[in-house]
Amino acid sequence: MSSVELKSNRNMSPKDQQKTEDIHEHPFELRHEVKNLNQRLEEITKAMESAEFKDILENYTSPKKRIIANITAGIARGLGMSVGTVVVLALIGWILSFIVDMNLPGIGKYIAELQGYIDANK
Repeated sequence: MSSVELKSNRNMSPKDQQKTEDIHEHPFELRHEVKNLNQRLEEITKAMESAEFKDILENYTSPKKRIIANITAGIARGLGMSVGTVVVLALIGWILSFIVDMNLPGIGKYIAELQGYIDANK
């Protein structure tokens, strides 16, 4: 800038100075900014596609799909809990049978009594 322009810029308000600077920007800088914005927009588009935003909206707007999904999830949870409970109880019984076989004082008698109750109900 020349000295004349510098003196005139001192008397200008900050908004007016910003406008003058915007006018004097080089076209290549503006192109670069537009290119960066386009790249960012493409990244956002890819992120939304990978999040399957459309599928999520369809599931929440269609009551039939939502009901079917909830019923399926409920059945899966129920079966999972049942199978998981059976596995855990079987492991506990198996471990307790080893403790009974070790004939530990106190604990072994109590567990043998529990096993007797279980065998009686078979």
